[in-house]
Amino acid sequence: MGFFKRLKKESGGVTTPPLRHIAFIMDGNGRWAKKRGLPREFGHSEGAKAFIRVVEYCIDLDIKLVTVYAFSTENWKRPQSEVDGIMKLFVEYLEDGLTNKRKKNMRVRFLGDKSRFSPEIQALMDEVVEKTAHFPYDLNIAINYGGRDDIVQAVNTLIKEGKTEVTEEDISNALYTHHQPDPDLIVRTGGEWRLSNFLTWQSTYSELYFTKKLWPDMKEKDVDEAVEFFKSRKRRFGDVKEERKAK
Repeated sequence: MGFFKRLKKESGGVTTPPLRHIAFIMDGNGRWAKKRGLPREFGHSEGAKAFIRVVEYCIDLDIKLVTVYAFSTENWKRPQSEVDGIMKLFVEYLEDGLTNKRKKNMRVRFLGDKSRFSPEIQALMDEVVEKTAHFPYDLNIAINYGGRDDIVQAVNTLIKEGKTEVTEEDISNALYTHHQPDPDLIVRTGGEWRLSNFLTWQSTYSELYFTKKLWPDMKEKDVDEAVEFFKSRKRRFGDVKEERKAK
């Protein structure tokens, strides 16, 4: 019996709520290139192709919201040549997104502190957000993003508004992901078993799926496996209703 079929059988066929929001930690670009004796920058180029492939397939699956971890607040510590290569790919994506009809279904939002980027890049980001605002599917690109920084900026925003006490709802509504559902499923490629400062507040009840597959190798069938894993899970959000019923 296959792994996912076995999980489904053991779960007693429990119905899982629909997958509304899937998030990806796109890890393994550099290692993918190193295994092939290529510069790390080439791995990021192939990773950008995987990003387009995976996001478009999520739309085919009718997943309404996709979030990708493109560049963390810690990634600035990488060699300058690698950072420059990533920024070049980012600008190419922004420019392509303004002209390519293939991306017409994706409403883009950027998560993170934009102030680190040049005025030219910030203007491109703003233009993409404005021109995609009416599209039916949501794509969050977390760039210069950190989960802890997200919480800090939310609290500072609330302080500036005059708040002296805050609720969980206050903080949720002040995060970069305000008014969006928390991720149902977070997928990390590359074989690491951690979230690395990604969606720290929002991931409290997310299902976590880790794969050794390096991000540039991520294909549609790999997304299918992650989705099947999600469908096999029992999601109680801290409750024990099913156990009480069984008794």
